[in-house]
Amino acid sequence: MSTPKRFFIDNLNYPDNTEAVLEGEEFVHAKTVLRITEGAEIVLLDNGGNEYSAIVTKVEKSRLSAHITGVNRGEREATTPIYLLIGALKGDKTELVVQKATELGIAKIGVFSSRYCSAYMNENKLERLNKVAREAAKQCLRSVAPEVVYFDNFTAALQSVTDYNNKLFFCEFAESSDIELSGISGATALVVGSEGGFADEEFALAKEIGFAGMSLGKRILRAETAAISVCALAAFALGELE
Repeated sequence: MSTPKRFFIDNLNYPDNTEAVLEGEEFVHAKTVLRITEGAEIVLLDNGGNEYSAIVTKVEKSRLSAHITGVNRGEREATTPIYLLIGALKGDKTELVVQKATELGIAKIGVFSSRYCSAYMNENKLERLNKVAREAAKQCLRSVAPEVVYFDNFTAALQSVTDYNNKLFFCEFAESSDIELSGISGATALVVGSEGGFADEEFALAKEIGFAGMSLGKRILRAETAAISVCALAAFALGELE
């Protein structure tokens, strides 16, 4: 038996109201792509960690109605929050990073502009990245889609991780790592640059703010490879892949 299809929905007030209405993009996906029909079992997600089992009661032209039969707390969210900061990448590479980071359990994703970053962001691209995060979260059975935010100021991006236990700055010209990745614990922030890498002064600023410089090893990795790799390594070190 296949897993019930999952949809993010706003404004649920269960158990006071057991009826839910799915509209907008999620409804279009449900009706035109997944061909959801009346009587189908679905799961509704409030993006706060709750999963609501429901039965579709009506499919109309622009919305879907469902009756909620119960609620459970999602069990696939990471125990330790991981925040990825990645320089904006060319083409659809940023989308790839967002997708894979979501699958690996990353709680928040920040995209930033830096000195050698040649890609650009706008409101439509940011909306698209958040859509990619939602779709990836549903696919890997997460209950929460990580928020994707954008910083056009590199300093502001670095300052957004003030409360994290570990602040790790992965840099292609770091000769060695300041700390052992295998020994980290607690909330962790990861910074990876764009295709152009970082300027010396950006690395110095990160160190001044309290980031640990981290080596990427002997080989130069593509930016998207580096970002996905450090997410996996950090998740493993924090026990999230066990």
